[in-house]
Amino acid sequence: MESIERLLDAASGFMWGWPLIILLLGTHVYLTIRLRFIQRYLPKAIRLSLTRSSEGDGDISHFGALTTALAATIGTGNIVGVATAIAAGGPGAVFWMWLTGVFGIATKYSEALLAVKYRVTCANGQMAGGPMYVLERGMNLKWLGVLFAFFTAIAAFGIGNMVQANSIAELVRDTFHISPWITGALMTLLTAVVILGGIRSIARVCQALVPFMAIVYVAGCLVLLAMNASTLPQTVALIFTSAFTGQAALGGFLGATMKEAIRYGAARGLFSNESGLGSAPIVAAAAQTNAPVRQALVSSSGTFWDTVVVCAMTGLVLVNSGEWQSGVHDGAALTKAAFGEFGMLGGVVLTGGLLTFVFSTILGWSYYGEKAAEYLLGSRAIVPYRVLWVAFVMIGSVTTLRVVWSFADIANACMAIPNLISLIFLSGLIVAETRTSLWQAAEPGHSEAPRS
Repeated sequence: MESIERLLDAASGFMWGWPLIILLLGTHVYLTIRLRFIQRYLPKAIRLSLTRSSEGDGDISHFGALTTALAATIGTGNIVGVATAIAAGGPGAVFWMWLTGVFGIATKYSEALLAVKYRVTCANGQMAGGPMYVLERGMNLKWLGVLFAFFTAIAAFGIGNMVQANSIAELVRDTFHISPWITGALMTLLTAVVILGGIRSIARVCQALVPFMAIVYVAGCLVLLAMNASTLPQTVALIFTSAFTGQAALGGFLGATMKEAIRYGAARGLFSNESGLGSAPIVAAAAQTNAPVRQALVSSSGTFWDTVVVCAMTGLVLVNSGEWQSGVHDGAALTKAAFGEFGMLGGVVLTGGLLTFVFSTILGWSYYGEKAAEYLLGSRAIVPYRVLWVAFVMIGSVTTLRVVWSFADIANACMAIPNLISLIFLSGLIVAETRTSLWQAAEPGHSEAPRS
């Protein structure tokens, strides 16, 4: 078993090494340039995301699609993942993580646009879309769409289910001394109640849970920063200077070069916001709209909230605490130590954030995996997949998952490659749709009109 673990760890490290980072970050920059810095439309995207009215065919509102995607995206990576980046890459990793979020907005916009444009209506009347349909209908590469769907279904059980359930169970055991069996049983029941009702049920819960958990967590982080406000200017300066110079050895901290700051900051940022991985477009395709560009704008705001806001708040708290200098190189341990510096309030913010973030991830990823299974096996796979999903929540709560985590990392990386291929080769179409529906509509004498 140890040899298998080492092999999977090595494969995971390679897949999430420089080649994939360069490919993802390069796609972010390429699409940003081709779309004339689409990030400038972020205020418009946020306004659109808050509307819940129906603008066309679909299963859920703009807001429902966004919050479901955010539910899957905002998870342990926004807290523990940030700590892991800082432990390995130093304070400068926070800057590079933030920058990947800024450029990732263009990629999230592009993949959502294609997902809506190439979505289909299933026999049950519900929408289905995502990179698998883009690859099949937009590029005539169904075999690549099948590969993407296969890796999505596999990765979902790992990164979106068992690993998340295990994180909650371990946290509750360490904090409240409650058995993982009890936590797992309760979480399994809650998951079953929500996901067995399908995407509308998931979206209803996410619409209530995601804004609440994000606002409470960010507010909690702001309070923690205010408690240590005297050192905040130095913290911000340290993050920016370390991003370009690295950080010399200090205390127990081994020191990180600029190269390490870029690598770990970019890797955790890309992993956290999932821009380019192809997961979020699956739920974007379910939105009630006939205008791909409008839904693409809404979806792009998710990367802003996830990385530019939530991850940045976590990074500021962790660096401002000073615990990154203690020599702790485990992300979970560093997180606990940093938030523990603020006493009981820090523990409450950390525990509450992880509990809600992780549970919401289980809900969001259940839909991604379900739609991937439906693409591979048809609608008959939906109910069995939901039942299996609920069962694996319990399994994940009470088992050790190092192998599962590594395998899920590999499958997650394999999702990105075919998705990025479609984004690069269809970038001309993305630009054309944007020009017709957004750039021309912004000119005097034109009005924005939905396009199918």
